[in-house]
Amino acid sequence: MSHLAANLTALQLHVAFWDYNNDSIITPTEIYSGFRDLGFCIPFSLGGLLINIFFSYPTTLGHSWLPDPLFRIYTDSIHKAKHGSDTGVYSSDGNLRLMLFDEVFEKMDSSSAEVPTRFDNTTRLETDRREPSLGVGDLFRLHAKNRVAADPAGWSFAAMEWWTTWLLLQRDGRLWKEDLRSLYDGTLFWRIREEREKNGQLQTGYGWQDWLGGLWNNGTWKTWEIRHKDRVKVEAEKEL
Repeated sequence: MSHLAANLTALQLHVAFWDYNNDSIITPTEIYSGFRDLGFCIPFSLGGLLINIFFSYPTTLGHSWLPDPLFRIYTDSIHKAKHGSDTGVYSSDGNLRLMLFDEVFEKMDSSSAEVPTRFDNTTRLETDRREPSLGVGDLFRLHAKNRVAADPAGWSFAAMEWWTTWLLLQRDGRLWKEDLRSLYDGTLFWRIREEREKNGQLQTGYGWQDWLGGLWNNGTWKTWEIRHKDRVKVEAEKEL
């Protein structure tokens, strides 16, 4: 991906993962293939075709007033598909505004959650270092704060984007700042595909198996709470 970064905006880099042949055009087929490469199931990946339906014409306006009959997305004018009621982290030109990105966590992070780290091949909680993150409640408050009047389309797009981000990224029930930073600049998607090709699966995200497993094991859909309790139990047993 490094060869792309020099001449593209952050928003263009964000969508470059789906441009498989680097022709600055994203077809419905590429959208589907991209979601499948990220580990999403077939029904969800088919639902991703809504992206082409809703965002094709805004990006086509950079080339023509006529809609694209194949619902292709033109990445060189992807900034024209920027919708309202969002965080404002992307500028109107598609550049990343890091001050606003930091502000999201300063205002919305309601928890001083501990950071899961790797140490001697086991997962532990490092209590002397904290990383900003967003929980489910924080995301609801963020979405409500950003909603502007008479913009149901923007409300809907923002909700779908955060839902997809949660399904892809949540770790221990939170979205972590560095993960979201790499999502905004697009590097995350390439890393996920490499991890899946190497390991066959992704260690983050929230799928239907997590949901069912949580309900089965503890009567709750919050699988991360079960995992946290298990970690605490193991640590306590080690101390004994």
